[in-house]
Amino acid sequence: MKIFYGVQGTGNGHITRARVMAEALYAAGMDVHFQFTGRTKDSYFDMAVFNGFQVRTGLTFNTHNGQVSYLKTAIEAKPITFIRDIQSLDLSDYDLVISDFEPVTSWAAKRQNKQVLGIGHQYAFGHTIPRAGSDPLANLVMKYFAPADRGIGLHWHHFGQPILPPIIETPAMPHTFFKHKVVVYLPFEDTQEVFQLLAPFKDFDFYVYTPDVQDSPHKHIVCKALSRAGFMQDLYDCGGIISNAGFELASEALQLGKKILAKPLHHQMEQISNAAALQQLGYGHVMKDLNATAIGNWLKIDHAVQITYPNVAQVITQWLQDGMPEMDTDFINSIWDNVNVLQVKH
Repeated sequence: MKIFYGVQGTGNGHITRARVMAEALYAAGMDVHFQFTGRTKDSYFDMAVFNGFQVRTGLTFNTHNGQVSYLKTAIEAKPITFIRDIQSLDLSDYDLVISDFEPVTSWAAKRQNKQVLGIGHQYAFGHTIPRAGSDPLANLVMKYFAPADRGIGLHWHHFGQPILPPIIETPAMPHTFFKHKVVVYLPFEDTQEVFQLLAPFKDFDFYVYTPDVQDSPHKHIVCKALSRAGFMQDLYDCGGIISNAGFELASEALQLGKKILAKPLHHQMEQISNAAALQQLGYGHVMKDLNATAIGNWLKIDHAVQITYPNVAQVITQWLQDGMPEMDTDFINSIWDNVNVLQVKH
């Protein structure tokens, strides 16, 4: 099977999910070509697993100081380039087109009358799941940004809907961890403001990952460049994470039994909804703004949720090999029957 796979490259979570899918698809002997949009080629990192990939401009959202700016997004959009990208992408030789919320792939397939399979968290919003921070514009973006003829939505819980668990790596559980070690990933916030926020909590060691690496003025705060291997090593043995409310990182933290404090991007419906889901499920804690009191209270918490998710990438790959039959209730239930939720003590 020859597959064209488009990935929204703005957020690292989409790329993380694509890495896991790439390994499963290649292992099954499938011929997969990847395309990433949303950032320049030199800003991608740890991409060897994709065996080469295409890059196009695509569309992305402008963020500033922890919130999405729709005005700046509109001003900085390149509609002519976007249209040219769609027109230049030839999908005629492919048996299957997959989009992880990637607009050039979705709209090019639509233009060429190719059916698109959507795989990603965003496609869960076509079902009844926790939703917050919604408005007409956000609903239009979710529906038309990267449309799919058939969607496989992913979430931490099924909510009684035909959706699947997260697509994440399934490593062995850590034998030891350091409960006073905290990984911080707030790429949309000002790095100096993050340093100031964490400065009072000297009994903890903070590992701040950011695209804007700066020297930390505090011994208990380490600022590190984005790196998949380095980040996963720190995530593996930390006690918890402070992050925006992206889906993939929270999924990895839940798999590893790390406590979570999420600060959703303002005016970003998906992240606000993720935060609501974390609270509703009891899987994590939320602060609406960067708040030292909220962080101090969270640091005192001595328990977390650990969820054992199955290898969903292998499930989907086998489903593709089986001819993409309808995912009926029995199929969905058989996947979720392998999910175990535990309360763990730190």
